[in-house]
Amino acid sequence: MASDAHPRPIGRRVFLGAVGIGALGVLVGARVQDWLERTVGPITAKDGSGLGALLPIGRFRIYTVTGDLPSRSKSEYRLRVDGLVDAPFTLTYAELRAMTPTSLTRDFQCVTGWRVHDVAWQGVRLRDLLDRAGVQSSAQAVRFVSFDGAYTESLTLDQARRDDVLVAYELEGAGLSDAHGGPVRLYVAPMYGYKSCKWLERIEVTRDVEPGYWEQRGYDIDAWVGRSNGRDDDAI
Repeated sequence: MASDAHPRPIGRRVFLGAVGIGALGVLVGARVQDWLERTVGPITAKDGSGLGALLPIGRFRIYTVTGDLPSRSKSEYRLRVDGLVDAPFTLTYAELRAMTPTSLTRDFQCVTGWRVHDVAWQGVRLRDLLDRAGVQSSAQAVRFVSFDGAYTESLTLDQARRDDVLVAYELEGAGLSDAHGGPVRLYVAPMYGYKSCKWLERIEVTRDVEPGYWEQRGYDIDAWVGRSNGRDDDAI
């Protein structure tokens, strides 16, 4: 999916009209939402947290820390698994899709307070990729790198091996769009959305947890829903 190289401002009338179309997209399906993602593009205004925000897309609010909407085609996409492993490897999108799939339906919760209920995901369990690579005994954590050039995240090895942590390539029955972090992203069901690294290109097994983009700016490293911002109920 193509996207603009640079974000562009939009006027109030266009913004309100696009929001209305976004709401309509919930009713008429993915075509309107796809048009929004391709045509409207990122908004340059900040939301007060330093985060560049996109228009609401379907049931979600989309954010990017770079102001751009990164894009990589499925044919160009590669996922690297390396670090403290016995057998590092690189997967194409097709090779990832050929692995045993796992489906998971859970809430998606943002630390700022909004929640999307009963989101259907499909992908590969992160632990299956770790097992394929052969995690070394000195490893204690996993680091994730986005191809947006800025975003990183980390989990402990125990967290990464949970049943509800996916390397996801489908959202609600369709391939992940650029806006939703496609073609492949991380989804960490029991934690706030900032742990679910979008535009995933590298999984690095490490000795220690390395604070990610938002942890370096004061967010909790262990971002359990309901236990991190002190006001939300558990999402699962």
